[in-house]
Amino acid sequence: MKLGPSGTGTGVVEEKLRPDERAPSFDYNPSSMRQRHRIAAVALVAVAISLYMGLYQWGVIDSVWDPVFGAGTHTVLQSSESEAMKHILGIPDAVMGSWAYLTEVVLCYAGSTRRWQLRPWMVVLFGLDVIPLGMVSVALVILQGISVGAWCFPCLVTAAISLLLMFLAYDEVWASLRYMKAVWDRYHDLGLLWDTFRGVGSDRGYAVAKEMQP
Repeated sequence: MKLGPSGTGTGVVEEKLRPDERAPSFDYNPSSMRQRHRIAAVALVAVAISLYMGLYQWGVIDSVWDPVFGAGTHTVLQSSESEAMKHILGIPDAVMGSWAYLTEVVLCYAGSTRRWQLRPWMVVLFGLDVIPLGMVSVALVILQGISVGAWCFPCLVTAAISLLLMFLAYDEVWASLRYMKAVWDRYHDLGLLWDTFRGVGSDRGYAVAKEMQP
């Protein structure tokens, strides 16, 4: 394979990429649109539920539906803890939650179907939005239920959705991290690793990705 002076390609990489190529450790492409459609669909359900609760906290709607805990959702959403969060954030915590889920949808669709290799920074940012924040969301729902002494069925549904999103998103993040580790293990070149992370294509990086194909 012919390299330029710095080992970067000027179109060689793009010519050899196939959008359906599998990622390391997987027998499918975790950046495929099919995968991302699933994540976006699940996240949009959480957007709708969170916004519904936020509208109740804002007083736009008069009641909130809870088929399991009855008045529990009202108690949680109007609790002093929820009011304290509203004071800190400037908006109801449920509205902030809907915004967080919406950012997951936006980041889910950013980039090409090869972004696990071509835009690792984008995948890592997406992973940071979904995984750590999802864990925080689940913890807050549980702690709020314990502190208030009541449980909120829509809140628990969004917590379950956060767990599902973490499960659906981990494979793409793992593929990107494994790819960057392989680039480092092969060349031990911080400059190349940084270029790989920020999406500067190189024939050396592409060669590593090809070798990692299952």
